[in-house]
Amino acid sequence: MQTHGNAAHPQRFEAPERHFAGLNADLLARIVAAASDVALVVDGQGVIRDVSLGASAAAELAELRQWIGRRWAETVTIENRAKVQSMLSAGAPSAGHAVPPERQVTHALSGGVDLPISYSIVPLDGQGAVLALGRDLREVATVQQRLVDAQQSMERDYLRLRHTEARYRLLFEAVDEAVLVLDASSLVVFEQNAAASRLLGDAGKRVVGRSLLDVLAVASHAEVQAGLAQARAGGRCDELSIRLASSATELLLSASAFRQDSTTLLLVRLAPLAGVSQGATSGSSSSLSLSGPNGAHGVATPSLLDVVNTLPDAFVLTDMQGRILAANQAFSDMLQLPPGELVQGQPLDRWLGRTSVDMNVLIGNLRQHGVLRLFPTTMRSGLGELSPVEISAVAVPDGSQACLGFAIRDVARRLPAETRPARQLPRSVDQLTGLVGRIPLKDIVGETTDLIERLCIEAALELTRDHRASAAEMLGLSRQSLYVKLRRYGILGDGGADESASPH
Repeated sequence: MQTHGNAAHPQRFEAPERHFAGLNADLLARIVAAASDVALVVDGQGVIRDVSLGASAAAELAELRQWIGRRWAETVTIENRAKVQSMLSAGAPSAGHAVPPERQVTHALSGGVDLPISYSIVPLDGQGAVLALGRDLREVATVQQRLVDAQQSMERDYLRLRHTEARYRLLFEAVDEAVLVLDASSLVVFEQNAAASRLLGDAGKRVVGRSLLDVLAVASHAEVQAGLAQARAGGRCDELSIRLASSATELLLSASAFRQDSTTLLLVRLAPLAGVSQGATSGSSSSLSLSGPNGAHGVATPSLLDVVNTLPDAFVLTDMQGRILAANQAFSDMLQLPPGELVQGQPLDRWLGRTSVDMNVLIGNLRQHGVLRLFPTTMRSGLGELSPVEISAVAVPDGSQACLGFAIRDVARRLPAETRPARQLPRSVDQLTGLVGRIPLKDIVGETTDLIERLCIEAALELTRDHRASAAEMLGLSRQSLYVKLRRYGILGDGGADESASPH
């Protein structure tokens, strides 16, 4: 009977001799296959004599049967060979009846693929033969890697945010002009710089957290409220002459609106009335709204327009050549445009796509098929920053004016799916150097070069929806060179898109 005094030992059956005395070899082999993903019978010299694969791994790990007749230590990576020797020593007769600890090793499979396995050792006889019962840890490793990727992404975003905040704070405090940041609705002051504190004097000591109107003379309230309302609606307001409540000092106030976290804020600049340049230009422009030609094309209702305008994903309506007719507010937010800047009449590829090829592929597919789903590309903000996006689009050729509709989703925060092929490309220098010792250098260089070239060609074909002329242009190859490489790698299909058709 198994004692229960030592919690470190596994809790076995109370009477195994009663339940398992009549087991034959075939039944025992089926139990081993059901209880483990991989099982190895290893003799006293460390040579694998037989291999059993569980149902979940039988097809995927069929090459493991080639291990029969090889030394167990030769099937693992160099750094794991000491672990194999330790497990074999723990299963030797001289090791007594102590339970060998479970150990994790990594096997090197063909194509540079790593197979992590956790083994438990069961001695078979007095000659040192052991049964190694293994659990496949690839799913655990994948989850761990995704967790590490998510953590690193968060850390990068945090550092980028800290650096951006530091630059903003330095610029905010260094300028000589008095600047206040207000909530556009309540006019409560969120921030003020040192120049604003000096200009406002005693009134500026406690202005943060209070309404701007509290530090202004009552006679200036109506004019300031009207001017700031103009800034909220059109992005800017005319310069206003105001007075402080605590003194007769006259100031010039100008304001501009910007959005942050779906909230409209006002950047208010104050300057003494004398010697101030008229830097802020007057004029306002209407905010973006989804109101295409001829209203809503005779289909959309006002409530639908309201929904589209408030969508968190960007929505853009263009003509058949890709020139913007209308866009919702999320599009301007994605581009980080000032509230008063209009996008109507601008070509969409001014901000969209790695090159002009992306827009040509989009329009070409929409003209040919009428609809396009989840097209991956990039978006350039008004500040020149690139972010990955996915586009679903539709062509509406009927109606008073033919148009194209684009739904654009920012996927910068999305974790990458682990769908890399068996011949996976190492993602870092550490993983590439990890192949050293497993295969010769010339094979590493040759295989990696071919794999990079093939993956780039496949990625270009996927991005262009199998349009080879556009893929060749994207890769900087002639069409003939692309065909040669397609034949070389065996990915020359039945023609894909019409090669003679222009993507325009």
